Amino acid sequence: MVRLTVLLYSFISATLAGILIIVVLAAGYGTQMPIIYAAIVGFVVAVPVSWIVAKKISALK
Repeated sequence: MVRLTVLLYSFISATLAGILIIVVLAAGYGTQMPIIYAAIVGFVVAVPVSWIVAKKISALK
């Protein structure tokens, strides 16, 4: 299940980071630090999300 989690993390982290960066830009924060913080939050939040999604996919087998 760890391999599935790592595979899912690569997709989910990029997606969440991209969404959060767009939210930050749409909110009017166009400087460097809010964009970096949004990307970091996206990558960190993707860890448990990937784990949960991998558990749900493994339960389908």
